[in-house]
Amino acid sequence: MSTITFICAGQMASAITFPAFENGHEVRLVGSPLDREIIEGLRKDNYHITLKRTLHDGIRYYQIEELNEALEGADLIVGGVSSFGLDWFCNEIIPILPEKTPIITVTKGMVDRPDGTMVPYPYIFSEHVPAGKKLNLNAIGGPCTSYELADHDDSHVVFCGEDAETLRFIKGLLETDYYHISLSDDVTGVECAVALKNAYALGITLAVGLAEKRDGRIGAIHYNSQAAIFGQSIKEMTKLVELVGGRPENMIHGAGDLYVTVYGGRTRKIGTLLGRGLTIKEALDELAGVTLESIVIAERTSRAVRNLAARGRLDLADFPLLMHIDEILKGEKVNIPWKKFTWESFESK
Repeated sequence: MSTITFICAGQMASAITFPAFENGHEVRLVGSPLDREIIEGLRKDNYHITLKRTLHDGIRYYQIEELNEALEGADLIVGGVSSFGLDWFCNEIIPILPEKTPIITVTKGMVDRPDGTMVPYPYIFSEHVPAGKKLNLNAIGGPCTSYELADHDDSHVVFCGEDAETLRFIKGLLETDYYHISLSDDVTGVECAVALKNAYALGITLAVGLAEKRDGRIGAIHYNSQAAIFGQSIKEMTKLVELVGGRPENMIHGAGDLYVTVYGGRTRKIGTLLGRGLTIKEALDELAGVTLESIVIAERTSRAVRNLAARGRLDLADFPLLMHIDEILKGEKVNIPWKKFTWESFESK
């Protein structure tokens, strides 16, 4: 039996306690400063108030002030902070983590640099490791919703990092007959692919709102238009992953994650509202208080692409969907550039 400490009691980290506990490990779940109510509730009856599932009896729960106690003797640390807690995790948690314990994070996202470089979160974490200290940082990507993982629906994810033996060790701790794990050393490819899906899922769900607007009823669905934008999304995402140096093989995880995101959650809500005809301001007002990672990633990705185009690294004409999403976020109405998605391809004879 190993000891696994989860830092942050968000939905995904809490869902991963299911395979961890069921594999016979000691599980310690530490709440962030924003998770106090979650931890208090779990201590009473194991019920997670945002995941809306009952966690296994026997898991040990800690408030953030008890983090040092929860880290003592841990064989693995799972970081569960959301992208909006990135600064807190980098500044407050990364510096105090023990060197000898491998770390794997569920945080999906990337930051763009002024030159257009797209840096996935694992490398952002690395930049905050104190001088003279070395942490074994790894990450999880792929299509996996927290509530379905907690319900034991078959899920396939990828663990990525620089050391194969570490990844095999972590896989051995967490893999079950329903939590299936691939391994990759392509951190940039995996993490950029699963980050980009947030921006492109927003684009696909525009078609949901357009269908509702056209038919005059909520819930109207037209699959052709969604599929067409899905295909264009994969085309543009693949170009971007290759551009940042990622391997195309890892687009399987970005494509799967894109599929999952389109069919539920906050990104579907904002895309649908925009497709119905609301401006970005009107849509954000209607969803006031809702965390929208898709907006953040769409803004960062489009800004990076424009900067890369200015440096001659790419042609904006290759990214018509992303550019239209950017226009929408700047106040334009939805007007899918269908003609720009088409092309001619003939083999030379």
